[in-house]
Amino acid sequence: MPRKTNTAATPAANGAKMPDGSSPDDSAVDLFDPSLYINRELGLLAFQRRVLEEAENKSNPLLERVKFLSILASNLDEFFMVRVAGLISQMDAGIVDAGPDRMSPRGQLIAIRREVKRIVADAHACLQTLLAELAQDGISLIDYSELHGSQQSIASKYFFETVFPVLTPLAYDPGRPFPHISNLSLNLAVMIRDGQGNEHFARVKVPDSLPQLIPVNRSPVQKAKHKRPDKRVELVWLEQVIAAHLDALFPGMQIIEAYPFHVTRDADIAIRELEAEDLLESIEAGVRQRRFGSVVRLLVSARMPAPMLEILTSNLEVEPNDIYRINGPLSLKRLMSVYSLDRPELKDAPFTPAVPSALVGDGEEDIFALIARQDILLHHPFDSFQPVIDLLEKAAHDPGVLTIKGCLYRVGRNSPIVQALLSAAEEQKQAAVLVELKARFDEESNIEWAKALEREGVHVVYGLIGLKIHCKVAMIVRREGDRIARYVHMSTGNYNAVTSHLYTDLGMFTASEEVAEDVTHLFNFLTGYSAKHDYHRLLVAPVNLRARLESMIEREIAHHKQGRDGHLIFKTNALVDPEMIRLLYKASQAGLRIQLLVRGICCLRPGIKGVSENIEVVSIVGRFLEHSRAYYFRNGGDEEIYVGSADLMPRNLDHRVEVIFPLSSPELISRVRDLLQKYLSDTAQARLMLPDGTYRHRKPARGKHRFNVQESLIPRRRPAES
Repeated sequence: MPRKTNTAATPAANGAKMPDGSSPDDSAVDLFDPSLYINRELGLLAFQRRVLEEAENKSNPLLERVKFLSILASNLDEFFMVRVAGLISQMDAGIVDAGPDRMSPRGQLIAIRREVKRIVADAHACLQTLLAELAQDGISLIDYSELHGSQQSIASKYFFETVFPVLTPLAYDPGRPFPHISNLSLNLAVMIRDGQGNEHFARVKVPDSLPQLIPVNRSPVQKAKHKRPDKRVELVWLEQVIAAHLDALFPGMQIIEAYPFHVTRDADIAIRELEAEDLLESIEAGVRQRRFGSVVRLLVSARMPAPMLEILTSNLEVEPNDIYRINGPLSLKRLMSVYSLDRPELKDAPFTPAVPSALVGDGEEDIFALIARQDILLHHPFDSFQPVIDLLEKAAHDPGVLTIKGCLYRVGRNSPIVQALLSAAEEQKQAAVLVELKARFDEESNIEWAKALEREGVHVVYGLIGLKIHCKVAMIVRREGDRIARYVHMSTGNYNAVTSHLYTDLGMFTASEEVAEDVTHLFNFLTGYSAKHDYHRLLVAPVNLRARLESMIEREIAHHKQGRDGHLIFKTNALVDPEMIRLLYKASQAGLRIQLLVRGICCLRPGIKGVSENIEVVSIVGRFLEHSRAYYFRNGGDEEIYVGSADLMPRNLDHRVEVIFPLSSPELISRVRDLLQKYLSDTAQARLMLPDGTYRHRKPARGKHRFNVQESLIPRRRPAES
């Protein structure tokens, strides 16, 4: 329970009201009490637990469950590369600073390892269940030792024709140093014995350039004209095929034993921006260095003997607590290849995203005229991302367009957005693009695009010293007769045509002069030396976003105290910032109703008497990654909603360039408010956060069907009906 301050000498002690109207219990609570805060890293692991639950959830299609297990493994890789690596670095440097929960780096690492071991054990138990169910549907992942003769023949043929030429066995002896083990690599540790009876250690890397699961069944055969081909698939892990053929790599040697191991390294790039003359070169060097970071996790087979493990740990300089023994295949993220199998009946049904009616018009107006008429909201993936691409492609070739400006954070490969910008440069239009090179794990792709844009004459800016550019904004400047018009697109999500089908995001087209003026100043800030601090419509971090959000929450508290029921609904990916949490606690103490949709980390504890009993926290994990951020203020009945790129984390509020934009029309405000209420009504994918930081599924009322908000938003017209 939170600590109480000494109230003996306060008006509250005698039952009187406090000067600000709060109750005695409210004023007595110490909102800095560490028991009021969930640890950030444990909150992130709680999210990974919810991802695992989706793999365990039998109401999800079978291959979708396999996908969630792969996503969990990928998430844990990143968690160790970044978060755990950071804690280890803090501990090694003697840093004892703790967050609001007051857990030290060492204490966090102990708690993390305990929870990760539980998650990994449960994940492998889930895998066994999935393997049994996959086998029932004709998809078998078979251990190599269980292959029959013809299957072994297929595996051997594949090994010698495809795998063997790629392999490079590396010895370790006094004349040859221990080989470098690259980040996230899967390897075989091999012990061999030569003709003189001497034992040697060697390492064989499992090539990630080859399929990780090898089919060992013959090609499907059409049994009869009226029957479909046999869809059965029999697969074996690549490392098992390699292990079974090690004698081909070490001829004349006796193979004693071989076991897989998987290495995770510190992958956080240390960029000394103030010392780097060219940020692009600094980022490139950091990406190259990433594979040489210190080892923060070693996954090994549970059957690996102690002497072999000692060779690995001593040479990789791994602490005992960083070793995870796994009874099963390592690197479960490779299960994504199972998900990619052509078995649509085992996946979520596809659908065709809708095009908002406001973008259809009468068929004669172009997209500029439609945007000029009204602000247009897009909710991806339910609404198509194609209009965003169409706008930029139209701008690239429209003779009236003078300039295109944009912020690119994660655009992915083969990006139609970048292709449109390249086309604009070819059409001799002025294009200015900010490419955020520090988008973690997308640096290499962004570097390639930045170079390609520069080659075509696009003005490319790589970012600001000390700030990551996370906002998602594009602007088109167009000559229309004797006037200059500006068209703006802003979003909660990246300009990425692939993830637009997988993430939920809100975007808006507008021709508002006030918004366009703010966006113009924003780009001047990003590309030049503007120090403007008085944006009219936009909330921009680190300029005015924190202060404006705080003032609007305070305003809501004031409304509530004056009898105008206060109500806040915030939808965000993460709630970590301690100052925001304390302000929300204060609002709850004042009696405000606060509903928080927090997909991932939530460091606030809801439901604590005298602190947060008026706060509800809901997390939705489902088919689509909830990525949109929206902030609703009842504002005494004059409702306001802001949408944008920022989560409620210190990095978003203080250390990134973020943009939150207002919805100006009553129609859009009503639409998004109703959307938020739908999310809060979910009884299929929603979990309620409890005061202790755990989550429980929200169940429908007695006699009611489960309501899945994401499914309810899918357009009713599916591909077969079009």
